[in-house]
Amino acid sequence: MLIPPGDSYEEIYDNFRWDIPEYYNIANDVCDRHADNPDRIALIHENLKGVVTRYSYQQIRNYANQLANGLVDLGLVRGDVVSIFLAQAPETPITHVACWKAGFVSSPISVLFGSDAIIYRVNDTQARVMVTNLANLPKVLEVKNQLPTLQQILVIDGPAEGAEDYWSFLENYSNEFENVITRSEDPAFINYTSGTTGNPKGATQGHRSMLGHMSGIEFMFDFFPQPNDVIWSPADWSWLAGLMDILMPGLYAGIPVVCSDSAKFDPEDAYRLMSEHKVTCALLTPTVLKLMRQVKDATSRYPLSLRCVVSGAEAVGAELIAWAENALNSVVNEGFGQTECNVVLGTNSRVMEARPGSLGKSAPGHIGAIVDDSGRVLEPGNLGNIAFKAPDPVMMLYYHNNPKATEEKYADGWLITGDLGIMDEDGYFWFKGRKDDVITSRGYRIGPSEIEDVLISHPAVAIAAVIGVPDPQLTEKIKAYIILAQGYTQDEDLVAELKQTVRSRLAHHEVPHYFEFVDELPMTATGKIIRRELRDRSVNQCVC
Repeated sequence: MLIPPGDSYEEIYDNFRWDIPEYYNIANDVCDRHADNPDRIALIHENLKGVVTRYSYQQIRNYANQLANGLVDLGLVRGDVVSIFLAQAPETPITHVACWKAGFVSSPISVLFGSDAIIYRVNDTQARVMVTNLANLPKVLEVKNQLPTLQQILVIDGPAEGAEDYWSFLENYSNEFENVITRSEDPAFINYTSGTTGNPKGATQGHRSMLGHMSGIEFMFDFFPQPNDVIWSPADWSWLAGLMDILMPGLYAGIPVVCSDSAKFDPEDAYRLMSEHKVTCALLTPTVLKLMRQVKDATSRYPLSLRCVVSGAEAVGAELIAWAENALNSVVNEGFGQTECNVVLGTNSRVMEARPGSLGKSAPGHIGAIVDDSGRVLEPGNLGNIAFKAPDPVMMLYYHNNPKATEEKYADGWLITGDLGIMDEDGYFWFKGRKDDVITSRGYRIGPSEIEDVLISHPAVAIAAVIGVPDPQLTEKIKAYIILAQGYTQDEDLVAELKQTVRSRLAHHEVPHYFEFVDELPMTATGKIIRRELRDRSVNQCVC
């Protein structure tokens, strides 16, 4: 464990020191050092038919060595990029580890993406090899003639025309490989952001990022790892929340990581999976928790072994935390980060006062503040940019091929996240929304999160999303999109109840003017509501 023992947040934070070596390779820490014991389980994989396969660390090492030898034989050299167009497949960590062993750079691509996103990411990185599956191969082949650097496609469940079978390819090569010597600052992986404007940006992370993640992970997962820990999240491994909050920290700790081929989140099946595989640590976003809350009598049917849940992506809210801790019989801690600078705020209720709804304090080793657009630190209680002091081992090295965007990400030595918040007198951070999501109404600047938190406290509301819609008198009026809980129907009485619920808990100017009831909301793969899409919709169907 990287973080020091302690009885209080202050003791742990004050005594923590980074020890980042000059030379470091992630593959050694997440795989090779655990691989001498053939019985030590790395992955518990469940396919769509419910068949469970366990992979040992020794198997992961051997397969990764074979792939590394194969990629070298294809002519790849240090710094070359391999695209990983997969979700929670065992081949995902095998491919990442193989890349790092040989000094290549891995670059995940979400299977939710279509042809334009594939073209952009492969060409921006000039990827030479792609690993995918039969389900997604047609997307790649459709645009193959627009991917000039891509020389080989490996399919994990092949063979198929236009691609080579992944496992047959591996069989051609030795399972012995000597890892190259990499510096901590050498590029290891590129994850693309889902920015609100312009093309997505490739946040390039160094090998040091693995160590940079672990202090926050250990803290938020309640002094992770503990004996018999098993970790899982439905978060897609192509996104940093899945890759570096769950998969790689689990492998770094030498414990089993549970994974599933399920393409769509099923809240009831989530209970079953956690119960059957005795999951002790889980990352469950607020959206996921809201969906799980709708399952009746779940824990009586699926007894859980959870000891700690970490939630994040958006503010969790006091109501949701209270439900989750009671229903899941687990500590619920919050974590905050982004692709460029991940797991940098958080809570651990064992050593700090629980303030439900807050993002917590700076994780050990990280320095957070609220700053204005020029990087000037603001006094507690003032709304501004949530920012983190550079340098920091968890921060990206740079945006790939985009020095201008890299420069603009920083202000006077602070990495500006783009999220707005306040810090209270005790150092707790409170999320108020994305910079683009803040609503201006009646001269007030209003964050959507606290309104959403109040709305979901009503039993009729499963999920709520709040935006501002243009208004000539007020600048913006507040509109709430509502997904109803099972057994409830929309009517004027319910709208009146929801307005009164907000009015009784918040200020008058925060009461939504409009309500629209919907079956689903646009969301990112990590469970964030895409409010910019909601703002683009008309308000003609509002119930006022």
